[in-house]
Amino acid sequence: MGEATGFQLGVIGALALSVASSVSIVICNKALMSFLGFPFATTLTSWHLMVTFCTLHVANRFNVFENKPIDMKTVMLFGILNGVSIGFLNLSLGFNSIGFYQMTKLAIIPFTVLLETIFLKKQFSQKIRLSLLVLLLGVGIASITDLQLNLVGSVLSVLAIATTCVGQILTNTIQKRLNVSSTQLLYQSAPFQAAILFVSGPLVDQFLTKQNVFAYKYSPVVLAFIILSCLISVSVNFSTFLVIGKTSPVTYQVLGHLKTCLVLAFGYTLLHDPFTERNIIGILVAIFGMGLYSYFCTHENKKKQLSDLLPQSAQIKEKETTPLLGAKIMGSQDKDSHEVKKSNGLMNKDSVV
Repeated sequence: MGEATGFQLGVIGALALSVASSVSIVICNKALMSFLGFPFATTLTSWHLMVTFCTLHVANRFNVFENKPIDMKTVMLFGILNGVSIGFLNLSLGFNSIGFYQMTKLAIIPFTVLLETIFLKKQFSQKIRLSLLVLLLGVGIASITDLQLNLVGSVLSVLAIATTCVGQILTNTIQKRLNVSSTQLLYQSAPFQAAILFVSGPLVDQFLTKQNVFAYKYSPVVLAFIILSCLISVSVNFSTFLVIGKTSPVTYQVLGHLKTCLVLAFGYTLLHDPFTERNIIGILVAIFGMGLYSYFCTHENKKKQLSDLLPQSAQIKEKETTPLLGAKIMGSQDKDSHEVKKSNGLMNKDSVV
């Protein structure tokens, strides 16, 4: 029970850290890109990953965590895949309308469920699927405004969905199968993610913004926000791996849509962004779907824990009863042998007389 309680507290802490850090970095990046005119999102992500790796390297030097070697080929392919998925998501945003990009993000959940069902044989109950449907409906109502389709944007969206789903499933699978922590996996994969984005980022950004990141004039305020964004990203990247490792890729995506609702509410409350009754209804429906998902997941996990405990309790009971039976049998055998010896003694006594 103590281990289960500790695990639940760890999951809650990971979820809270992920929400707080993600909302913080969205606010910081919004200020950086919208108000300060720094539009180089992909290049900025590569800096995030480099700072994350450097931070973890220093932490490893001070023995904050123990580095566990992982097969180089696995780490390299995993890092490159995650880096490519970020690039495709940014390209999808650049080639599609905001509404279609939101549809792309929403499609990640059903595709993840489909892939885990087919390849990992994971079962999702009807209640879980229903709660996810309510969630997606709510987020769709709140965030999707227009759906302008084009061939290039559609292809990029499909590639973004596929690489993101596979990358997040691998994040969970590698941690469990190789018995590595989220910190160990992030530490070893971050250099490859940073490298692929550091090379491709400036090209992608120049293609999307028609500006050169190296020709940009960096003011002290812009540099300060870039540094702040990179520092927050350490927590974002760490909590991402932590949440996926402790829960599942689907739960992480559900959490991501909670962040979307929080960002929308923040934009309306503090930045006075345009907000309608449709946005409010969508957010409320999405929060209701998240509540259903959390409730059903908790209920099913408790049932699973009980079913796992029953065989163990039966084995413990069997171990406890077996020695008693053995002792009882031994005791009866000793009693019988004592009676035999006693009768033999009487017979010998009678023969002497």
